[in-house]
Amino acid sequence: MPLTTVETPTESDGVSLSHGLKQRHLSMIALGGVIGAGLFVGSGAGIAAAGPSIVIAYALSGLLVMLVMRMLGEMSAAYPSSGSFSSHAERAIGPWAGFTAGWAFWVLLCTAVGLEGIGAAQIVHGWLPGTPEWAWVALFMVVFCGTNLAAVKNFGEFEFWFAALKVGAITLFLVLGVLALAGVLPGTDSPGGSHLTELLPNGGEGLVIGLLASVFAYGGLETVTIAAAESQDPVRGVARAVRTAMWRIAVFYVGSMAVIVALVPWDSPEVVENGPYVAALDRLGIPGAGQLMNVVVLVALLSAMNANIYGASRIGYSLVERGQGPKWLGRVSGGVPRVAVLASSVFGFLCVLLSYWRPDDVFAWLLNMIGAVILVVWIFIAVSQLRLRRRLERETPERLAVRMWAFPWLTWVALAGMATVFVLMAREPDTRVQLYSTGAMTLVLAAAGYAWQRARERR
Repeated sequence: MPLTTVETPTESDGVSLSHGLKQRHLSMIALGGVIGAGLFVGSGAGIAAAGPSIVIAYALSGLLVMLVMRMLGEMSAAYPSSGSFSSHAERAIGPWAGFTAGWAFWVLLCTAVGLEGIGAAQIVHGWLPGTPEWAWVALFMVVFCGTNLAAVKNFGEFEFWFAALKVGAITLFLVLGVLALAGVLPGTDSPGGSHLTELLPNGGEGLVIGLLASVFAYGGLETVTIAAAESQDPVRGVARAVRTAMWRIAVFYVGSMAVIVALVPWDSPEVVENGPYVAALDRLGIPGAGQLMNVVVLVALLSAMNANIYGASRIGYSLVERGQGPKWLGRVSGGVPRVAVLASSVFGFLCVLLSYWRPDDVFAWLLNMIGAVILVVWIFIAVSQLRLRRRLERETPERLAVRMWAFPWLTWVALAGMATVFVLMAREPDTRVQLYSTGAMTLVLAAAGYAWQRARERR
């Protein structure tokens, strides 16, 4: 299919949006965007399955994510857009691809908003057991919907301080852990390498489970390229965020996994029951470690809610601006797509209601449907970069402020890595249903997008 021609250095879908995000907002969004609740809590199941080899799992999936971010950064620096990868897919592959990637990601983000609201409410309910969880979910939804309805700088300020708290917490954890392992933390004996004697306690199968868990823990990195379109200097913001992605992933993910498995036996029940970070802090004798980490996880969940409402509203707005959604969704006032913000929040709250009304069928079906969406998005990113890079080099090489390493070879390596993850998901019973459900949703969206594209061509 020939490349589509959606020109101009700054996307037309960004013209009506404000540019209220500052460089410090983008820098901290990029830093904090890699630190989600999945890292603090979800990594426990991966450690229990993979043992010390979880460090290898996070390193391998981290390398894949670095390649994806580099590709996305190259395109986003050349073509800043609130539609991010959806706009790039439309330009490189065709309108149907932008439609498919965009609406699949919108459903993913909106559903994630509901999940994060439920998780945050459960934490607060644990502190205040006399209060209903649904009331806390409603409160969080109203707060962050209101934040995103106001000027974009409010979203930036919330994320700045949320990210600062997350970065501070995990940095302190890493410092304490390294001091304990070195044997210089008062009142703590270093375990040395006693917990690392068996790299693959559950064999290759355990490593596979850990790898799959780690891949999906990296979701959310794409938000910084969406936000960059509303910053004062989109190209510089994207370039800086992408160039620092490598050390952020290495320190926050791989580094913390290495500290945890060195401090705590991988088969300790506390790793899954309380979460790996709480288990590690308990080993260090830090008083109130459980409640301290609950505060950090709550901040991570609230941050994710805020960022996902923002990301969903901008993706939805961009799709409508490109003629791929209902026009009423694209209305902008005060530099903010407020109707898209409301629609994204309503869908997220509907997911919460489904979790209460139909937890065993409808909600579970919805969760399975979005289970592998991030991989679908990554494939669109890789294919789009393969096609757009050659076009940029031929027509406008001055736009290549960020360049993919060893093009095109590492792009093909990334695609091979994604295909491998799909094969591994098909082998595991727990992830096979997610793979098939996501595949079905993707095919439906692709068919709808293609039908819409043909209809527009005929008109």
